[in-house]
Amino acid sequence: MQAVEKRQSLTREQKEAVGLLSIGTMLEYFDLMLYVHMAVLLNELFFPKTDPFTSSLLSALAFCSSYILRPFAALIFGYIGDNIGRKATVVITTFLMSFSCIVMANLPTYSQIGITAAWIVTICRIIQGMSSMGEVVGAELYLCEMIKPPLRYSAVSSMTVAATVGVTVALGVAFFVTSFGIKWRIAFCFGAAVALKVSISRTILRDTQ
Repeated sequence: MQAVEKRQSLTREQKEAVGLLSIGTMLEYFDLMLYVHMAVLLNELFFPKTDPFTSSLLSALAFCSSYILRPFAALIFGYIGDNIGRKATVVITTFLMSFSCIVMANLPTYSQIGITAAWIVTICRIIQGMSSMGEVVGAELYLCEMIKPPLRYSAVSSMTVAATVGVTVALGVAFFVTSFGIKWRIAFCFGAAVALKVSISRTILRDTQ
């Protein structure tokens, strides 16, 4: 009977892990989709307007690269998780997302530094796409190894919920930014600051291997 009761609730350590991983996953997908929801505004700032074909090509590259290279992220972060630890994976992914957002929040526009702005945005989008893949899978694996069934199922599914919440919040923020003229850089700075805080907080997690 006592064993059954133990399986009905998470330990304090497990709750802390679910909380930190959920917040981090939500922020990862908030930061990832923030650019997508504000693409109409940001593409005007970072891509050349004189050549519509080049502008369209670079915009498509910045968007698609976030997803095309995700299989490589699975290989990279899978290797890190298997050989170094799941904890290292979830710390690195949030740090990379924070770094890319900081760069984008402070990046000069195309009118200031030319085509360099477009390439830096594309690189940041690649980093965001790869880190978001490593984040959600790494978090799910971490919880799978830390929590036993039946509590494992709800804990792991919370990562999907967190990612969906992040996408939805990004849509809401993008709506207010584009509709009311709020400075878009503030949104990226906020996402970067919180992601960095979560990355540091995750260092206290116990590795599962």
